[in-house]
Amino acid sequence: MLLKDIIGQQAVKRELCRSVQEGKIPHALLLSGAAGVGKLPLALAFAQYVACKHRTETDACGVCPTCLQYSKLQHPDLHFAFPIVKVDKGAEVCDDYLNDFREMIRSNPYCDPDDWTMAMGAEKKQSLIYEKESSEIQRKLSLKSFADGYKVMIVWQPEKMHIACANKLLKLLEEPPEMTLFLFVSEHPEQLLPTIISRLRPLPIPRLSDEEIVDALTHQGVVSNPQQAQDAARLAGGSYREALRILDAEDRDKQLFAEFQELMRNAWLVGVRKNYEALQKLNEWSMTMAKESSRERQCAFLQFAQRLIRENFIYNYGEPALNYETSDEQQFSVKFAPFINERNIEELTEQFARAEAQIMQNANARMVLFDLCLQCIVLIKK
Repeated sequence: MLLKDIIGQQAVKRELCRSVQEGKIPHALLLSGAAGVGKLPLALAFAQYVACKHRTETDACGVCPTCLQYSKLQHPDLHFAFPIVKVDKGAEVCDDYLNDFREMIRSNPYCDPDDWTMAMGAEKKQSLIYEKESSEIQRKLSLKSFADGYKVMIVWQPEKMHIACANKLLKLLEEPPEMTLFLFVSEHPEQLLPTIISRLRPLPIPRLSDEEIVDALTHQGVVSNPQQAQDAARLAGGSYREALRILDAEDRDKQLFAEFQELMRNAWLVGVRKNYEALQKLNEWSMTMAKESSRERQCAFLQFAQRLIRENFIYNYGEPALNYETSDEQQFSVKFAPFINERNIEELTEQFARAEAQIMQNANARMVLFDLCLQCIVLIKK
């Protein structure tokens, strides 16, 4: 992983390069920030920069044997610790999942914890860095360096480290072997033990700007439509990974948006215009949604609706920087937003949230959804 391939984070890159050039490489760094901002790619690129024998002022060379091994995540002095799930007694340490972990990073360097749980097939199970991993870390770092350089230990999601494992690493962090570099990569550093944090040099990684995400999406060929990239960046909240997810879900969200428009327009027609043909359409919508959509799909719609209700309420304040909608959603909000106000925002949000909870509890979807339609008819008039 080369520094030039990482999206944005120019100030962080300069700081990391400067520490190497000035011979002030810290023995333990804590790279912290939101998911999808590039913490793990930065850790990998920094490790490669430290190891490269032909580095420049701004990056590793990318072509020497060391760089080629790092590009495959297979350099013998590069080690990983990360949360795992004990599927059986034979899987107790990270090395049991190492090939899967490497493959996930190679396919998507901006991967996040959700990607990893899916890669393990453990979406509903708790993952941890177990106590036994501390012995593995100590063993690996006690070995002689293969390349007479730094031995690097990247600890991903250290907040999921078992307390016994964390306690056993304290002395190693305080008195590390010579030429050892710890890189802790965390989304929730506040969950780490204070005794661990005190031994790490903090390096906050900021969220990406919308412009940086748009530039990455277009130049990497993820999208060809600039407006599509801008919409994804606007909703991603500074996370490149989230922008990719938004683009993946775009077709689904377009359908959810169409259904939301239909629901609200018909509720308005019934409540304000007394159009009872629209009431029949609401009844048909609730029957179709209950019969033809899975509960997951129904809950996805209700979650989507809650977001749009919040965004339309915020739209009324006339502060574009606070509003997170696609261009199509914004066009709809021009006429719809005035109907979402301080008189009904709380009740509307509560009704959709309650419907979601009831459906998750296996309530009769037809009754829940039609009752929601009736509530919308009443509340949209306020």
